[in-house]
Amino acid sequence: MGAQTPKLKKDITFFTALTIVMGTVIGSGVFFKPEAVFTATGTAGLGLLAWVIGGIITICGGLTAAELSASIPQTGGMVVYLRRAYGPLAGYLMGWAQTIIYFPANIAALSIIFGTQVANLFGTGNWVIIPVAIAAASYVMFMNFLGAKKAGSLQSITTIGKLVPLLLIIVFGLMHNGEVQFSLLPFSPESSPLLTSLGSGLVATMFAYDGWIHVGNIAGEMRNPKKDLPKAIVIGLTSVMAVYLLINIAYLFVMPASLLAATSTPASDVASIIFGAFGGKFVTIGILVSVFGAINGYTMTGIRIPYAMALNNELPFSGLFTKLNKNSIPVNGGILTIAVSVIMIFSGQFNQLTDMLIFVIWLFYIMVFVAVFVMRKREPGLERPYKVPLYPFIPIVAIVGGLYIVFNTLITQPLNSGIGILLTAIGLPIYFYKKKQGVFDGPANENVNKKAA
Repeated sequence: MGAQTPKLKKDITFFTALTIVMGTVIGSGVFFKPEAVFTATGTAGLGLLAWVIGGIITICGGLTAAELSASIPQTGGMVVYLRRAYGPLAGYLMGWAQTIIYFPANIAALSIIFGTQVANLFGTGNWVIIPVAIAAASYVMFMNFLGAKKAGSLQSITTIGKLVPLLLIIVFGLMHNGEVQFSLLPFSPESSPLLTSLGSGLVATMFAYDGWIHVGNIAGEMRNPKKDLPKAIVIGLTSVMAVYLLINIAYLFVMPASLLAATSTPASDVASIIFGAFGGKFVTIGILVSVFGAINGYTMTGIRIPYAMALNNELPFSGLFTKLNKNSIPVNGGILTIAVSVIMIFSGQFNQLTDMLIFVIWLFYIMVFVAVFVMRKREPGLERPYKVPLYPFIPIVAIVGGLYIVFNTLITQPLNSGIGILLTAIGLPIYFYKKKQGVFDGPANENVNKKAA
């Protein structure tokens, strides 16, 4: 055989992992999803309940997936977990969907929002949105090519920076003495059944909570993944839910639920009421910082997926994607990711991209949650530095919540769901071609092959 494949550096600390969890989750959703949540629920109390339940499902999912992250601390995250639990096809489709749909669509959607906010801040026409979006995505990718430390530092700075306007809105919003009377009652909406409204509101929150699991993709570059990874997921998600709940309460202290449902920029509108015209501009800058950090979080974790798959020769031209630059970064995986992202950016469709990626990723999230049961039965002797608390209750909550999200999206968004399924299925011919070459009979699938034998 040839020279050994270069190894990724173990440069990532607990604090960096924590900021990746929080920085990737706290992106555009906290600023844009309150409109959809309160439109669906119709009341303050039901809207807040949707944010709480969404957070609980997410935390249960994080607690569940953390067991796999700690016991299988390898770069590649969910690709590795699914391959180990179900075999090469599941792991391959997860990696393919992440490479072609999930990460590029997230980067593209967030970049479109970034461009939109730049246009709003400077009062330019919409013609600047796509050029600015492409520039932002390309700059973040370039920063990641300079090394995990620099990308991690950028993530830490943007995470801290994005919390400043959020905290200002929370503090001054809760202290606001205006004409709005905050009340959790009436709880039930007048226009639709309570459970239907709550369900629609819950689905709306899930994009705002998404992104937490992808810190597992960088487990191979963490200094102490078995200890730090579960802790980063749990602490990060609990903190995110607290921030989301508090800022929505602050919104409701300043604007009633009916007005929040009527505006696509609740944070800017609330800030303008509290601080005046300058406040709206200030929060728009905060949104730019927040979205920029989210782009970086998805970029940092996403470019490792083609690398992990190529190490097992699972992609066309795998030799290209195993190459690392002088900073130990899988640069060709990054070039593929940014190329697909730019194509998606030209669509200019934020909502369509996010609807599609949420449906696809939750199909695989459910498989990850079920994999905890599979792995405990198949590999009882596997070292598990961390185990899901209250097993099996917490994994069941995560699975049931995930199934609801998938079926609801399939019914309410059939076109976007169909596009996601189609793009995922396109990977099947490549899989079977590689399988015919014997690619999936290698060491990566050793445990699965032993079980089959």
